[in-house]
Amino acid sequence: MSFKLCRIVNRDIKCFSVSYKRYFLGISKNQENEETTESTNFVDDEIETPKVNRNKSGLRTADWNRLHNRCPYSAAESWVHLSEKYQRKMFGRYGFESNVNPRICYPTKLDIEAKMRYDRIAEPHTLIDMMNAAKEERKRQREVVLKRDEEIHNKMKKLDQWKQDLQTKIDKKEAEVLATKQRKERLVEEVRRHFGFKIDPRDDRFKAVLEQKEKEEKKKMKEDKRQAKEQKLMSKLIATTSQK
Repeated sequence: MSFKLCRIVNRDIKCFSVSYKRYFLGISKNQENEETTESTNFVDDEIETPKVNRNKSGLRTADWNRLHNRCPYSAAESWVHLSEKYQRKMFGRYGFESNVNPRICYPTKLDIEAKMRYDRIAEPHTLIDMMNAAKEERKRQREVVLKRDEEIHNKMKKLDQWKQDLQTKIDKKEAEVLATKQRKERLVEEVRRHFGFKIDPRDDRFKAVLEQKEKEEKKKMKEDKRQAKEQKLMSKLIATTSQK
């Protein structure tokens, strides 16, 4: 507003000066234009306002300083600003501009003693002891791995024999199943021949005769096993006697 008012006043003064010169002094129009240009330049130079660094953002001083990468506070305004952690942070970020004594960034004698006491409790072993313990642990783990590899290698050698044994067991089991099936069929056929005519296997008479036949078959098998066992024992005794 003041700037516009100054321009209006200067314009009125310029018009009055031109009229005065034309009427009383008889100055020509060209001379008048030259003087007017000089006068205008003089007025413009005279009303030029200097640039002022103003805080128009409405921010607080601390926030303004942070925005322009300056130390927020020139003096402590809270107990936090007097803490060791805060002062170390300010010096690390703003350097000597923070007005912090750099000595605060180094540990004191009490801090060093407290750290040494903590280390003695938290880490009672020396560096050499920990290195030796780590070396022994690596050696133990290596021995475990080697032992495991040796066991796997030995078992791989027996793999073919285990396959043969497994196949033998499977064949034996299949043979037993087949023998049981054939024995069952043979007993059923004997029962049918016993009656002399075709009879339903679900008939009670058929079941009774079949059960009796199975008992006789089991008794016979048991007797055969006993005789085989006695024969084997007798052969063993004869072999032992002959060796003596």
